[in-house]
Amino acid sequence: MAAARHDQRAGGQPAGTGPWDSGERYPARQRVDLGSLLIPVHPEQEVQLNLAGEQIVAASVTLGDSSLQVQAFAAPKSGDLWADVRGEIAAEIRNLGGQAQEAPGPFGPELRARVPTEPGGGRTELQPARYIGVDGPRWLLRGMISGPAASRPGPTGPLEEVFADIVVVRGDHPAPPRDLLEIQLPAEVRQAIGEEMAQAQERGEYPSPFERGPEITETR
Repeated sequence: MAAARHDQRAGGQPAGTGPWDSGERYPARQRVDLGSLLIPVHPEQEVQLNLAGEQIVAASVTLGDSSLQVQAFAAPKSGDLWADVRGEIAAEIRNLGGQAQEAPGPFGPELRARVPTEPGGGRTELQPARYIGVDGPRWLLRGMISGPAASRPGPTGPLEEVFADIVVVRGDHPAPPRDLLEIQLPAEVRQAIGEEMAQAQERGEYPSPFERGPEITETR
C-alpha cells in the first residue's frame, strides 16, 4: 500500500493512486527501466521506443491492436501544466483538420479526439485517440491511447492500468517546464549494443546504435 502523500496533486489526482513519483512508496512489481519512466510489465504486452532522428522521444505500450504512447515532462512545483497542454493539443488537432473535445476520464479531464491519419495530405480519414495526463511533483505524465481502446470502453482498461502504474523518475536536476525527461534504453540493452558496436569497430565498421530502431518486447 502506498504511503500517504499530498491530499491531491495539482491536476486533482487523489493521494494513494498512480501514476507514481519515484520518491514515494509504490507497488513493487516488475517494470521496464527506461530512465525517466518505469513501465510495468503486463501479460502479452510490447514496449517500443519511438525515435525522432536518433533521439528517443516516447515509449509505446502495445496490447493487441491498441497502444499507449507515454512521455514525461518537467513541470513547475505548483500549477496545472496538463490544463495548458490539453488546450494546445486540441488546437493543433483542429488545425490539422481533426476534432477534439474535453471529457471527464479516470485521471481527470482528458481529450477525446479524432485525428487525421495523414495530416496535411488533403482528404484523410480520422481515427480516434484519447489524450490523458497527470500532473505530479515537478513532472507531467502524458499519454495517448490509439486503436480500438480509444473508442471502445472494453479494451481500454488494461492500458489505463499500465498508465496508472507507471513510475516517473524526475531527478533533482533543474529543467525548464515542458522539457522532455530523458528516456533511455534499459541497461541490459545498452550493454548489448555497446558490445555489438565494439565488435563492429574491431572489424572496421561503425554502425549507428539506432540503425534498426530499439525495441523491447515483454511477453509473459
